[in-house]
Amino acid sequence: MNIKEKQEKLIKEFEQYTEWEDKYKHLIELGRKLKPLDEVYKTDRYKIDGCQSQVWIHAVQEDGKIFFEADSDAAIVKGLIAILLEIYSGHTPDEILSNPPDFLSKIGIDKHLSPTRKNGLAAMMKQIQMYALAFKSIQAKKVNHQS
Repeated sequence: MNIKEKQEKLIKEFEQYTEWEDKYKHLIELGRKLKPLDEVYKTDRYKIDGCQSQVWIHAVQEDGKIFFEADSDAAIVKGLIAILLEIYSGHTPDEILSNPPDFLSKIGIDKHLSPTRKNGLAAMMKQIQMYALAFKSIQAKKVNHQS
């Protein structure tokens, strides 16, 4: 499934809830399903600046695709990072960079977050994009060294 298809699936998933309280409950549930992050990555090196809550993101690249792991100490924020990982993990740097998180406004989440949570969400997305840029740069250097 490509990123656009994942985004559409998530939009449909949230459309089944008419009340925001139910959407928040679903978001929290998605966060609960997030695989626990190894304590090794719960350090300042992996911590996201700009988040009111503590959020850590770690990424590895395998076969040209980036796989993300993350965690947060806040339930809603953990749900937010869970949906970002659902959409972007397992894709190439180019796919990640060419698919902005427009689905967030289609779900309406951006309108129902406090300003600090909205800033945190932007910081999490920026970190995912920074990982994509870094891995893309590493790939380009490997290709250049091989030629």
